[in-house]
Amino acid sequence: MVNGSISRTVEKKKKMTAEITFDSPRSSGRPVLYISRTEEFSACHRLHSSFLTDEENKKTFGKCNNPNGHGHNYKLEVILRGEVDPSTGMVINLVDLKTYINKAVMETMDHKNLDKDIPYFKHNVSTTENVAVYIWSSLKALLPKPELLYEVKVHETGKNTVFYRGDVNSE
Repeated sequence: MVNGSISRTVEKKKKMTAEITFDSPRSSGRPVLYISRTEEFSACHRLHSSFLTDEENKKTFGKCNNPNGHGHNYKLEVILRGEVDPSTGMVINLVDLKTYINKAVMETMDHKNLDKDIPYFKHNVSTTENVAVYIWSSLKALLPKPELLYEVKVHETGKNTVFYRGDVNSE
């Protein structure tokens, strides 16, 4: 038997048996899992860049550049990645994760005007891309083990979704 693979033995009666082992190349030998928590929040915004003229903003953002703004019912998925703690059997307590999401997202963004109520969006266009970056940064600052944060997924509509994994272009 080779660790981390399946070995098969064919017996005379053509029965197959399989033996599976879960030896990990990681030093701890504990499995790595992905944990997800989903929340929904409502917020309004106006897509408008101070780097563009009014005409360029209208052309670039269309109806989303409405001076009075528009709103969304966002769906948020926060995915953590980590080893199972042998003493708790969890990567993170989901009750704790809910608390961090409430503080980072629900209290600051739900039923708010992103452009007027959140200082970050005074200098960053409130696109879903920037919403994902903002949520990532907010959660990273709150989590006791920020290295567990794997992905923030923001669904602006049923058809438009942004994924962010903290990637930064260093070029």
